[in-house]
Amino acid sequence: MANSGLQILGFALALLGVIGLVVGTIMPQWKMSAYVGDNIITAISMYEGLWMSCAFQSTGQMQCKVYDSILQLNSALQATRALMIVSIIVTLAGLGVACMGMKCTNCGGDDKVRKSRTAMGGGIIILIGALCAIVACSWYANDIIRAFYNPFTPVNTKYEFGAAIFIAWAGAFLTVVGGGILAASCSKSKGRQSGPKYPIKDYV
Repeated sequence: MANSGLQILGFALALLGVIGLVVGTIMPQWKMSAYVGDNIITAISMYEGLWMSCAFQSTGQMQCKVYDSILQLNSALQATRALMIVSIIVTLAGLGVACMGMKCTNCGGDDKVRKSRTAMGGGIIILIGALCAIVACSWYANDIIRAFYNPFTPVNTKYEFGAAIFIAWAGAFLTVVGGGILAASCSKSKGRQSGPKYPIKDYV
């Protein structure tokens, strides 16, 4: 039962992680820049995400524009887009495989060894998806840092980390923990012995 509880915990953490990945991918606050003019009323906060850029004014109005062409985007943004999508798809596939191998489910047959190996395989797939998300977030963060410390970047166009990249990082971390628990939940077969077993008889 302890092994089954660990599988449920790993599945729940991985599910929360993939939700965080989806939310982080959709949010436009991957990087943000605040510009305050001479008048505080004209304060504008600029946000850029994977799919759109937004401007939030101090009056409460927010305007967003979807990127017109993929070819106009830099390589870091395109790679982050692709890796995040791949991460979500792979992680969801791993959750499906792990669900078939969990002890608390009826699908996947009654063979406990096979189900345990299936759950381990699902955990490995989830770890691969989490690795894609970590690479995507780190790549995008490195691009932000390089642009921030570039002396040729205008001060008013420098960006910092937004909330979405931290949510995506947190989702990737939960996915790693959940996938690791599922991958480590594979138990060895108890029915296998090192050699043939013979009945013991008492001789008088």
